[in-house]
Amino acid sequence: MTERVKLIWDFRGPNAAPIAEHHAKHLSEFAIAEALQHTLCGFEKITEVHHIAYLIVEKKHMNTLRESLKPNRGQLYTEK
Repeated sequence: MTERVKLIWDFRGPNAAPIAEHHAKHLSEFAIAEALQHTLCGFEKITEVHHIAYLIVEKKHMNTLRESLKPNRGQLYTEK
């Protein structure tokens, strides 16, 4: 399998959960519109006031997507 990265957007505060969920929907729409293959989109609760939205893509797309989508951070993704 090709190496993949997890691009992450952090949301903090009392409204972090619905904002992260909404952002994940837009990331999913973007992946479809750009015909990105082997992607995963979603959102996660870190704490009560910290949620993230993420987009998992093949590493070859990382630089281009980092420039256009401006994630807060990223990390290598390994299947669980």
